[in-house]
Amino acid sequence: MNAPVKDAPVKDPPRADEAEADLRRRVAKLERINAALMAHVERSTDQQGGAYALFQTAITLEGRVRSRTEALTGLMRELERSNAALVSAKEEAETANRSKTRFLAAASHDLLQPLNAARLSLSALADLPLAPEAGAIAGQVERGLQTIEDLIKTLLDISKLDAGIVRPEVRALALPDLLAELAESFRPFAERKGLRLAVRCPDVAVASDGVLLRRILQNLVSNAVRYTGAGGVLLVARPRGGEIRIDVIDTGCGIGTEERSLVFDEFYRGGGKGGGDGQGEPGLGLGLSIVRRMAAALDHPLALASRPGHGTRVSLTLPVSVVPVEAAPAPPPVATRLSGAHVLIVENDASTAEALRRLLQNWDAEVSAFRDLAGVRAALAAGLREPDILVLDYHLDDGACGLDVAAYLRAVCPAPLPVILTTADYAPEIEARADLLGVELMRKPVKPAQLRSLLTYMLA
Repeated sequence: MNAPVKDAPVKDPPRADEAEADLRRRVAKLERINAALMAHVERSTDQQGGAYALFQTAITLEGRVRSRTEALTGLMRELERSNAALVSAKEEAETANRSKTRFLAAASHDLLQPLNAARLSLSALADLPLAPEAGAIAGQVERGLQTIEDLIKTLLDISKLDAGIVRPEVRALALPDLLAELAESFRPFAERKGLRLAVRCPDVAVASDGVLLRRILQNLVSNAVRYTGAGGVLLVARPRGGEIRIDVIDTGCGIGTEERSLVFDEFYRGGGKGGGDGQGEPGLGLGLSIVRRMAAALDHPLALASRPGHGTRVSLTLPVSVVPVEAAPAPPPVATRLSGAHVLIVENDASTAEALRRLLQNWDAEVSAFRDLAGVRAALAAGLREPDILVLDYHLDDGACGLDVAAYLRAVCPAPLPVILTTADYAPEIEARADLLGVELMRKPVKPAQLRSLLTYMLA
């Protein structure tokens, strides 16, 4: 029996799974290459697209910036035009204010001249023996003239304050003395109405302009007395840190809420009862307007509080002075007689010259009146007695000045001549010239009692 024959080993062909795996590796590699290429393409596309988008955004922003810049430039040009218009309007307003002030100054001079003559004539009339009815009429005329004078001066003051002409001269002031003087001047009017007038003030000095502060407080006290029918008026100063608050308190009719914003306006008169100045005369409606302007010029805060039917408090706050008050010089002795004194008048207004001549003659003075320097020269050449004192108007005819008359007479007369200069012109340079020449200045309308006192003092 033959042995079985073993089959020879047969070499296996390549396996199909290996081929498939190799193919898959190749495909995967190709896919990776493809993916890498696609990613590169996408990145390149994104970069190009972002740059384009940025480019587009830049163009858009540039357009917006240009538009906004043009709009802003237009607004700036419009603002410049508006500022130029405002500057021009401000200059026009200031020019108008200055023109108004000059006009009022000139007009007040012309108005005060006949008013001065009328008051001097009225004073001369009052020196004559008059029937009671004539005396009463003369008193009414005097009050009317005083009202006109107050109105003209107040309007001029308002104009000067609005134009910024008034320049406060701040110095140390003894407040107790000032308040005491005010109280004394108003006490007769308060007592006439049955009112109490009291003052409370610590020993303190304040920094202010004496003339302006006095005017402010005069107007406030006058208003308080005017509009208080019963009770009284209190003038009190209270320390407030480094400041002093001055209160003018009354028990008058009070001011309603709707009126409080109006009381400091021009020509506004309170509607409350109990008013009147003791003569039944209404106020001008300018006092508080002046107060507001002067307080603003001094930078003194002003406040008002009031309850209808209970009274009013007006407060003014001032700084305490850091320097002491200068001692006032002792008052000089005053003479009392004008008898025989030769008074030389130079006045170009005929009615004023005549009224002044008559008034001085009533005081037993010898009077020589002239219109100008030429008349004075001619009279002296004709043997006129040398004068003892001169009363000269500042503004004479043809632009001449009363101070020229004073200079001439002082040069030709051996004895020193005292001079009183009268004027209705309130320009500060006139006062400066008078001070420089040692001349006493009196504002028109001249008050007869003040003139007589000054004459007797200067002749002593």
